[in-house]
Amino acid sequence: MILTVTLNTALDITHRVPSLRPHASHRVSEVAERPGGKGINVARVLAALGHEVTVTGFAGGTTGRILRERLADVPGLVDALLPVEGTTRRTIAVVDETSGGTTQLNEPGPTVSPAEWSAFQEAYAALLPSASAVALCGSLPPGVPVGAYAGLLRTARAAGVPTLLDTSGAALRRGIAGRPDVLKPNADELAELTGSHEPSTATRDARRRGAGAVVASLGPDGLLALTPEGRWRATPPARLHGNPTGAGDSAVAGLLSGLVDSLPWPDRLTRAVALSAATVLSPVAGEFDRPAYEELRERVSVQREASAA
Repeated sequence: MILTVTLNTALDITHRVPSLRPHASHRVSEVAERPGGKGINVARVLAALGHEVTVTGFAGGTTGRILRERLADVPGLVDALLPVEGTTRRTIAVVDETSGGTTQLNEPGPTVSPAEWSAFQEAYAALLPSASAVALCGSLPPGVPVGAYAGLLRTARAAGVPTLLDTSGAALRRGIAGRPDVLKPNADELAELTGSHEPSTATRDARRRGAGAVVASLGPDGLLALTPEGRWRATPPARLHGNPTGAGDSAVAGLLSGLVDSLPWPDRLTRAVALSAATVLSPVAGEFDRPAYEELRERVSVQREASAA
């Protein structure tokens, strides 16, 4: 079983409009509503790949109830979310069908009480003995300590479970002290962490701070990975136009899937890039275009770079 942690779950709502214009009214051509938050997006992709997945984190209020009802419809996915008194947030994505661009609005999430946080830590520790890997993903809701991920990573390490961390800001700066086996920032998050906008330098600095491996998402340019076995750059065959929401989460799913399948790093990166690109071609986060994934997997380029790890 793969465990994904989403402390700040969300109900993802995607609106599609013919053209997005500031200070104007818009007719929405299509609306999609899905359970979301980074770890839940990761879990849905993993389940679609055939893995058994358990999701944990928090859910509350009417939005949380709808989220859990939708999760029950996902084959292969087990809901281990904990209830909170506050209401789960919503995220609103507005897709401009003319330009292909996406505007994202993210609510902050419910305030988690000390008792709710303590209950989560106990439930998380109880899930780890059955886990083959754990992904800790996304923002921290109000009330959760900024160093939460570092503590959760140490708990998993003590249980012998490999970990992946995908977060940003202060949660990333503090979380890396927990020594994740894989750190998966995007280029902006990596630059904020290290102060360097040069990806090769930044990945090296991030790894020195405690990550076992650093896999940086470079958007349409693919992934740059610095691992104990070396450095690789993985790129899709072409730039794809579509909705990039959730593409990074699909890359995380590919990395986790490759980890539990004991694939060598080049094959993990191939899977991650193909899934990420196939997600751009899907209309909503947490899903991917399967025919595109199968085709892209044969065309992803992975090149080893001459650089000390």
